[in-house]
Amino acid sequence: MSRSAEPGQHQAVLTAPVTPLPESRWPVRGPITVLPESEGSFTAAVRAAGGTVTGLSPSTRGLIWLDYGRADELRATLDAHPQIGWVQLPWAGVDAFSGVLAGLDRPGLVWTSAKGAYAQPVAEHALALALALLRVLPKRARASSWSTVPEGRSLYGRTVVIIGAGGIALELIRLLAPFDASITVVRRSPQPVPGASRTVPVEALQDVLQTADVVFVAAALTDGTRHLIGERELGLMRSQAVLVNIARGPLVHTQALVAALAAGSIAGAALDVTDPEPLPDGHPLWSEPRCLITPHTADTPEMTAPLLAERIRLNVRAFLEDGRFVGVVDPRAGY
Repeated sequence: MSRSAEPGQHQAVLTAPVTPLPESRWPVRGPITVLPESEGSFTAAVRAAGGTVTGLSPSTRGLIWLDYGRADELRATLDAHPQIGWVQLPWAGVDAFSGVLAGLDRPGLVWTSAKGAYAQPVAEHALALALALLRVLPKRARASSWSTVPEGRSLYGRTVVIIGAGGIALELIRLLAPFDASITVVRRSPQPVPGASRTVPVEALQDVLQTADVVFVAAALTDGTRHLIGERELGLMRSQAVLVNIARGPLVHTQALVAALAAGSIAGAALDVTDPEPLPDGHPLWSEPRCLITPHTADTPEMTAPLLAERIRLNVRAFLEDGRFVGVVDPRAGY
């Protein structure tokens, strides 16, 4: 795991050392365009790395896309400018751009994202949500009278399952260390994750859910992970277990979660992301006493802006100098 940023700030959490792309894959160097609207701190990051910021034109060779959507506009921009060889996306997850990634037939195009950049604030939020559930804070926050029922559990020594093995998982493992938790990481391969008690493939998810006290969902959203936590998975969890989703809403089947909470088959759920999102007024999850919802605020612009600026600076330098791109995206895998 490596970190990079100014002292005293959140730092990026990377799952592996950064290695340069083969020179045969280096995009052609040249001016960089920042779209849809150029913003000061991000254009400053381009210039700090020695890059030239220009309006979109046939001379543009690199594109920094700052909008967290408008995928059709991004696709149209790339179709109209086939000379662009590198695109920086603003999110850690790139599911909002999956259609562009999969549908654009340009094998030499280098895609980078912010994956790992926002791991620290998101993991911090995930830990806060888990503690809130174990300490029955959703119920306490809704109470209007003094309770004499002794409720609440400690996180110390608990069995924790983390689904995903990216930067958020690595940072969660670090934050959980003082709690002496037994941590199982579920990932696409059984390759061990540093700090975890054990690492298992996705095929073993249903087995490990049966013994978990806390389940963190921190995986990328792809066609293969949509509704990864559904009726069967929720049914396998213990009645004392809690679920925390800080990744993407569709990783959890919403209707199945509503039913599980209403039946008391799990002790609680905390969601920073939902499906649909925004969660409509009047949705059953808003009034579910076992559910805690934060409106996709695990990382705020105040937290993410300097982290994205640093990622841009590093990748502009890679674009212009040595090919050491951070957060390279595999368009086929979707992350």
